[in-house]
Amino acid sequence: MTLHPAMMRSDRDDWRTPAHVFDALHGEFHFTLDGATYPDGRDALLPRWGGAVERADWRGERVYCNPPYGKQARAFVDRAPEADVAVLLLPARPDTRTWHEGIFPVAREVRFIKGRIRFAGAAHPAPFPSAVVVWRGADRQGPIACGTMAFREGGA
Repeated sequence: MTLHPAMMRSDRDDWRTPAHVFDALHGEFHFTLDGATYPDGRDALLPRWGGAVERADWRGERVYCNPPYGKQARAFVDRAPEADVAVLLLPARPDTRTWHEGIFPVAREVRFIKGRIRFAGAAHPAPFPSAVVVWRGADRQGPIACGTMAFREGGA
């Protein structure tokens, strides 16, 4: 079976996190910093936000991050181990170099999301699968935990 390339890509890279997804994750992880916002913070989900990834300091933070998708996501993945806890919402593309070099060796959990997320403001669900990836700064030993999770509007 051949997949059409459009089934695994999108013309956008700035998918905004739906409120019910963020609320469920924030309830579990108690974030202190939004690690991926527009430079002016107009889309920040938390009072404290990082802006440009290369200038943000994630040390000592509990970071939520829904980075721009595409090649620029790698910079956010590479910063994640610096945080006390970092939770990134990413396209589920475990066949890529980013996953093999930046996620599998150092992340603690991968939660593949059942179904497709309908990002904030989108008319339809995303054309790609998503995953929540968790790094826990001091805990970098042992096997990575993999599982699934589901979100539904109005609650997790």
